[in-house]
Amino acid sequence: MQSTALGLQHVLAMYAGAILVPLIVGEALGLTTAQLTYLVSIDILMCGVATLFQIMNNRFFGIGLPVVLGCTFTAVGPMIAIGGESGISAIYGAIIVSGIFVIVISKFFGQLVRFFPPVVTGSVVTIIGITLIPVAINNMGGGQGAPDFGSTTNISLAFGTLLFIILVYKFSTGFIRAISILLGLIAGTAAAAFMGLVDFAAVREASVVHIVQPFYFGFPTFEWSAILTMCLVAMVSLVESTGVYFALGDICERDIKKQDLEKGYRAEGLAIVLGGIFNAFPYTAFSQNVGLLQMSGVRSRKVILIASLMLITLGFIPKIAAVTTIIPTAVLGGAMIAMFGMVVAQGIKMLSKVMSGSQENSMIIACSIGMGLGVTVVPEIFAQLPSGLRILTSNGIVAGSMAAIVLNILFNMLPSKNKSVAVAEQVEKSTQLSEQKA
Repeated sequence: MQSTALGLQHVLAMYAGAILVPLIVGEALGLTTAQLTYLVSIDILMCGVATLFQIMNNRFFGIGLPVVLGCTFTAVGPMIAIGGESGISAIYGAIIVSGIFVIVISKFFGQLVRFFPPVVTGSVVTIIGITLIPVAINNMGGGQGAPDFGSTTNISLAFGTLLFIILVYKFSTGFIRAISILLGLIAGTAAAAFMGLVDFAAVREASVVHIVQPFYFGFPTFEWSAILTMCLVAMVSLVESTGVYFALGDICERDIKKQDLEKGYRAEGLAIVLGGIFNAFPYTAFSQNVGLLQMSGVRSRKVILIASLMLITLGFIPKIAAVTTIIPTAVLGGAMIAMFGMVVAQGIKMLSKVMSGSQENSMIIACSIGMGLGVTVVPEIFAQLPSGLRILTSNGIVAGSMAAIVLNILFNMLPSKNKSVAVAEQVEKSTQLSEQKA
């Protein structure tokens, strides 16, 4: 009974993050209520499957730690951009290829990590967070193109939800603080229901159980720019997951070896491929569950196994998924401000560790974020370039990420004249000191 209660806590801690991604992406792509219900259901189910893969510890995959996997927020902006430009089928084609890419590079990712230091990953995460803020603002107004866009009702619901989340976060601790977003969504929807703004038809019409099907939204298509975008997102997610693995290793007093990381990466790659096939999302280790694990002091994989089985069971019950689709767009927008703002804050936190005393890193950050945001705002700037180059410039996240990677190589990995001179001066000083002592 205690293990079941602890497993439910882990489900609640990650539930808001799990359902927000399909709701945000689905609404941005204009999906119907039935399609949105399926998207939420399959996402919850695949979160459970992905977690199950990771807590295993066989020869091929699974890091064998009490880690919970959920859909990564890093992929939200890129998926919306790909869907808007090339359609939903291109999203899933790119997800499948990126999952295969992760499986292929899992053995070598340890060597590739040096191309993704905090200055690069922090810049990418910050760019993604900044490009998501307009989506949140549009939803606060009721959704782009809504007849009542920007109405007093929508603005009141959005800011009321955001205020509720802030107050819960301020005056609570531990588990309640961890689920503040979920509580905000419930409170905002309840307020909207009292105002007669919630339509329960989707819940009434949804079936009690359903069978999932591959390629629900059609057979995937493959676009080079979309594939490159999702592969970059996957690598950034792997870097984030690596930090979670080491944190869990420390909590569980287990030494994480190279082979453990490889199996962890493969489990994520396999989950991403299945996510693409069943029209779900890319998955990554959820840090919020690490905090809950530390708070509870229970490190057993049995608890996470129970949580994963709960998620899988919920994924087969569309009525539960349909409940999430009745959340008013304005309420969702209020919660998204907090969620996406946290993505930006996480990026800034990562960058703060590498900016002090390094003008080179400041230049990398300035140029990559400037490029990413600029291309997002003015996407037609590179429309006249050859199609091969447009793969790297048509998307602000890709353009900013590539700028960060290239500039990091230029400033931090290639030998520079200034560094050579500094080293020579240091050697000369050391020699002089040695002579004086002699």
